[in-house]
Amino acid sequence: MVSMEVDTSSLQRKQSLYQSQDERFEIKMEKYTGQQYSQIYFARLHKMRAILYSFVEKWKPQLPVCTVLDLELGKECIIVGTLYKHMKLKPCILDEYSKERSVFPVVKPHNFMHPDDQLVLEDESGRVKLGGTFLAPSKYVTGVVVALHGKETTSGEFSVIDILDRGLPPQIELPLDSGEDKFVVLVSGLSIGNEKSNPLSVQLLVDHITGHLGDAKEQNMSSQIVRVVIAGNSVEYPLGLTLAAKDHSKLSEPIKELDILLTQLAAAVPLDIMPGPRDPANFSLPQQPLHRCLFPGASTYNTFISCTNPHWFDLDNIRFLGTSGQNIDDLEKYSEAKDKLDFMERTLRWRHLAPTAPNTLGCYPFTDRDPFLIENCPHVYFVGNQSKYDTQLLKGSEGQSVRLICIPKFCETGIAVVLNLKNLETHTLSLSTDLDL
Repeated sequence: MVSMEVDTSSLQRKQSLYQSQDERFEIKMEKYTGQQYSQIYFARLHKMRAILYSFVEKWKPQLPVCTVLDLELGKECIIVGTLYKHMKLKPCILDEYSKERSVFPVVKPHNFMHPDDQLVLEDESGRVKLGGTFLAPSKYVTGVVVALHGKETTSGEFSVIDILDRGLPPQIELPLDSGEDKFVVLVSGLSIGNEKSNPLSVQLLVDHITGHLGDAKEQNMSSQIVRVVIAGNSVEYPLGLTLAAKDHSKLSEPIKELDILLTQLAAAVPLDIMPGPRDPANFSLPQQPLHRCLFPGASTYNTFISCTNPHWFDLDNIRFLGTSGQNIDDLEKYSEAKDKLDFMERTLRWRHLAPTAPNTLGCYPFTDRDPFLIENCPHVYFVGNQSKYDTQLLKGSEGQSVRLICIPKFCETGIAVVLNLKNLETHTLSLSTDLDL
């Protein structure tokens, strides 16, 4: 029998058209002058109210739209405002102070929900407590702008009868099916420097993407990878490190190791790297790109792009929106859902990427805009650094179609996610290794 070998020497990596939309998340002309966070809430309410008013005209045109100050006892109307959730277990600095003098913990470490939580709606004229059983506080968080149908009761509450479901934002039409497979690799939580991180797994991932691993069939698939997106937490520093001279090598070693890996990737395929909560970047959202001086090797390639978090880009006219996970992780602390995909769907329907910012999620105090508003629906929406891989194809009432993706921490799972641009289908790439002999 004569063995047939596939010639891989003529393989060429496929190309794609890339356009970054990160300008909205870049902090360039902004200047901090001691401004308060009320301005970003005002900008959010102003923008969202205009959108909600356009829906109200079709939703319940027979009802008047009132401000909180204009409410009349027993008169049904619609009010538009920002939700505030009063939470009994929400941590504050006084709780931190009292914990030092208490035997029992004051707050739960994982979730701050309580049966007595209450919702309040506020606009420029005032605030009113929301009553009735229609609106479940467990599903909402502070910062969401809503339109409510109800009436004021004798107790001074606004009894909610209905809430406007605005649906998914408008979406540009998906490009026609080209019939050509093109793949995007999504990975997060490399956590280089963590004692649990397996260098072999990371190197196997790099070798697979660059086409240096596997047989002819696998190398052919590798040539169809048109982009790699690293969604945060690429490095991790041991606890207790300081800026003292004795710790300098420990601080620089993870970044040096990461640069070696990124250089290998950038030499073969276009690469986006987003900052995460554990990376050497600003803490508050939107996180600015990791400085290129951190990556002297990878930054020499024009295929290497350091991006913001959140990250918004188009690839072959398919719109991507993603974060390193902080927005969804924060929602999990202050509300309840069946899974992370449910939280992701809520942010799209609320048309806001990070509604808990700046209440419980740090963000820059913008004065005249809220960059986290979702005015156009993405085709692919991903969040990084999750405990497990999960995905769902979400359909909107006006024909919108969104691929939701939870990217697991690679350090813990050895799993990356591969998305096919042809049909938005996904599969996992598992590169875990067992070194136990």
